[in-house]
Amino acid sequence: MASADADHAVWLRGIEKQFPGVIACAGADLKVRPGTIHALLGENGAGKTTMANVLAGVYRPEGGEVWVSGKRQAFRSPADAIAAGVGMVYQEFRLVPTLTVAENIVLGAAPRLLRESETEERVAELSATYGLAADPTRPVWQLSMGERQRVEILKALWRNASVLVMDEPTAVLTPGEAAELGATLRAMAEEGRSVIYISHKLDQVVAFCDEATVLRRGKTVATVEDLDDVDLAQLAELMVGSSESGFVDRPLTAETGPEVLRLQGISAQNDRGLPALTDIELTVHSGEIVGIVGVSGNGQKELAEVITGLRTPTEGRVTVKSRDVTAASPADRYRLGLAYVPEDRLGVGLAPKMSVVDNSVVRSYRYQRRGMFLSMSKCIEFCQGLVERFAVRVGRLNDPIAGLSGGNLQRLLLGRELAEQPSVLVAAQPSRGLDVQGVAAIQGHLVEQQADGVGVLLISEDLDELLALSDRLLVMFEGRIVGEYGPDVTPRTILGAAMAGRPPA
Repeated sequence: MASADADHAVWLRGIEKQFPGVIACAGADLKVRPGTIHALLGENGAGKTTMANVLAGVYRPEGGEVWVSGKRQAFRSPADAIAAGVGMVYQEFRLVPTLTVAENIVLGAAPRLLRESETEERVAELSATYGLAADPTRPVWQLSMGERQRVEILKALWRNASVLVMDEPTAVLTPGEAAELGATLRAMAEEGRSVIYISHKLDQVVAFCDEATVLRRGKTVATVEDLDDVDLAQLAELMVGSSESGFVDRPLTAETGPEVLRLQGISAQNDRGLPALTDIELTVHSGEIVGIVGVSGNGQKELAEVITGLRTPTEGRVTVKSRDVTAASPADRYRLGLAYVPEDRLGVGLAPKMSVVDNSVVRSYRYQRRGMFLSMSKCIEFCQGLVERFAVRVGRLNDPIAGLSGGNLQRLLLGRELAEQPSVLVAAQPSRGLDVQGVAAIQGHLVEQQADGVGVLLISEDLDELLALSDRLLVMFEGRIVGEYGPDVTPRTILGAAMAGRPPA
């Protein structure tokens, strides 16, 4: 059946989709022209990812119509959507860790049986064509989050999608990498592809995109046909009803307390057995936020894992509140007052198949017992307290946590880690992929922890966030700390040079 509106590459018309206790889409519309980059905006829970999943064949809508390239579609699976030319790059990665980059990219989509060397050669050519650096021979489990994101993008490009849906594609990329991706998307649009770009980074939306559709609570509330006609404040107001920037103001630095975390001469290897950290010296005091600056893949992941006990250092010592925890388990460190918000929410922080309640109490289950057994009523009461305190939007507490949006996952994860009033908080990419209000909420909790005397180590690839929140900035390059800087007095050019391995003398 041909559409009277065949000029649009995508037309989602009156989409309705519900989950238990949650209306995700309530008659939402989206029109995307061929050869354009179209932003899909809205706060967490507005229905953006649900709309994308309907287009990608993951969800079947209860109402509405899906049109692709002038043809009405009734996708029953992602395979149907791929066959129609729709590719999806998910915010939460969907890769097989034990397979190589090349194997993940061609999995289920190789045109014929290829030799391993031929597959790797073709993937390398694709990677070079679009400027997305990825070693085709490396297993995915060895990659940083930023590197895994590139693999997801290459997967969609391998399938030669005419419509590419990107859910927070720059969430784990540095500003330089994001700019390169923007150029790649523009080249794809000039080839005739249509890109649906879901993001909360409004500066990138304005820089990369041609048009925008704004959702709020499952409905389309605005369509912007030319993003040159609006500014960031207007977009933010369309999304959340206010022009807030999303960044909290860093309070005036108060006198810090005693040292709560120290790393002395720490060296460690990555998953490939190669040096990842070299002679790291680092301290965090009570009541301060120390920011870690660096391009993705320069040791930040390994640093967080060494501190939290997920990776054993080859040299050096880790102390928490003057106690040597180098050989201690993650559970022992947690009981000593060390909390951790990992960058990989559903891979490390939360168990996607477990319920919201189970994920909430997994750290504190020993307090939710009656005698020898867990008390379900106590567990539910504890979970409900986290949900209310951290403004987590949920349906039923016993449903799998994977059904929550990225922002709500992060709020619950942070709430769980703060439940026992830690002395040290290691927060890795805590606001990655969140909307304006979500960013402000998470950052507000970090500042509250600082004010309460918690020492916070903030690992982020968002330089604006680090400059807004940190008392001190430590720059990492190739597994070393190459400089310490004050956020109020250091030009961005100096930080950028240090991130590239060229700190000023």
